Amino acid sequence: MADKTLPTLSSVELRRRIGSREVSPVEVLEACLERIEALNPAVNAVTATCIARARKEAKAAERAVRSGEPLGPLHGLPAGIKDLEETQGLLTTYGSPLYRDFVPGWDNVMVARVRAAGAIVVGKTNVPEFGAGSNSRNPVWGATGNPFNPMLNAGGSSGGSAAALATDLLPVCTGSDTGGSLRNPAAYCGIVGFRPSPGMVAVERRAMGWTPISVLGPMGRSVADTCLLYSTQVGLHDTDPLSYPVDGDSLAEPWPVDLGNLRVAWTEDFGGAPVEKGIRATMRAKMKAMKSNFARLDRVEIDYGEADRCFDVIRAVSFLSRYRELYETKRHLLGPNIVANYEIGTKLSLADFAWAHAEQTRIFRKFQELYRDYDLVLGPTVGFSPFPWKQLYIDEVDGKKLRNYYHWMASVYFVTLASNPAVSLPCGLDHRKMPFGLQVIGRFRGDGEVLGAAHAMEMAFAGNPELARPRPNLAKLAKPTPALKSIVTHPPKLDAKIARGPAPGAL
Repeated sequence: MADKTLPTLSSVELRRRIGSREVSPVEVLEACLERIEALNPAVNAVTATCIARARKEAKAAERAVRSGEPLGPLHGLPAGIKDLEETQGLLTTYGSPLYRDFVPGWDNVMVARVRAAGAIVVGKTNVPEFGAGSNSRNPVWGATGNPFNPMLNAGGSSGGSAAALATDLLPVCTGSDTGGSLRNPAAYCGIVGFRPSPGMVAVERRAMGWTPISVLGPMGRSVADTCLLYSTQVGLHDTDPLSYPVDGDSLAEPWPVDLGNLRVAWTEDFGGAPVEKGIRATMRAKMKAMKSNFARLDRVEIDYGEADRCFDVIRAVSFLSRYRELYETKRHLLGPNIVANYEIGTKLSLADFAWAHAEQTRIFRKFQELYRDYDLVLGPTVGFSPFPWKQLYIDEVDGKKLRNYYHWMASVYFVTLASNPAVSLPCGLDHRKMPFGLQVIGRFRGDGEVLGAAHAMEMAFAGNPELARPRPNLAKLAKPTPALKSIVTHPPKLDAKIARGPAPGAL
């Protein structure tokens, strides 16, 4: 039987122990597999797996250590890949019934880099259909439950990765972010999620290559773990015109930051994002509790202009570019979120798109003005406490109807429009005793700086129960929750042939 404590160690510590021969990659993998078997039924975070291959790779990783070969930054660490990313020989469904049997014959750029760094891919992590929305449920795999209460939403679209990290199923998990998909689930599950600056991590599946709305990035149980993974993902690639050369080694550890020198601004709602009263009160209490850590902590007003309408247009155009063929030929097989986004796009004109581009530029420039006086901007990651996963999305706040199915995520997609790097840092509990995520937003292109600041905050908060990272009660997850898979129509075929050529529907 494997050492049950190994999965609870940070990826940084596991990698150190593997390199020093204190533990074997085989031992680490087997410990993670035992944990997945015991706890995954309760949260449904890990979906398709490739266990036989992972065991072979773990043995090869063990031999490499013994023979003194050069070891990559993630050598021997078991990894989960978000099910929007193509993985060679491993089922990739995008959460859609259209691809329930799709097994790619290639790794996409990001996955290939994580593998090249020594990670051992164990399986995929759950997502909403095509990543649309912040509730990780789909007709292929069912719903992912929140580790703090499996009947509540784990967030999305990187909800499977966040839940897997929070329950210590795997030390390394990947994610992506358009309107908050790295940050929202991190906040809901009590882990770290980082939306990088566009271009830092190459995205080959983005149909509109010059549009910075969608990024790939890291998650982790700590900022240090997040940095380690991030350092292996970054860099130039000729499939992404926004990508550029990056020194990954310089990002492998958090940069040193003295919190006492930082001038910090904070907001409850980013100038108009829907935020429930309990989260507003929680945010004020957190600011009071951490104020002494900074040189200044000032509440500010932020002008986000017509950010909601702007995001509607930019997001819809992105969906038009990706899903036209599927909508026209297989609309009946698409979920309501995909259909809603696409149909918003069909009503737009070229003038609407031009206006949205200009408005995003104005939002970007206005937001950067804050950094003339401040080093960081803080706000709640999500404006609402986790809600039941059976509820697809939140449609009202304080009795007022919201614009559409993703309007409740405005606190994260406002920041997407500004393009600044942002960390969701676990920060105690909210008014309903669920994880509270603090969104820490850095300067334009200041990825290393904001990760360093988040790490310093993490260290400062560790001794304060009101601010420290909360942990789920894993003992309560011992029994599976069958309802988590209740929306599955029929299971995928795990013996499907490996596809050769581009992904169906060109995501």
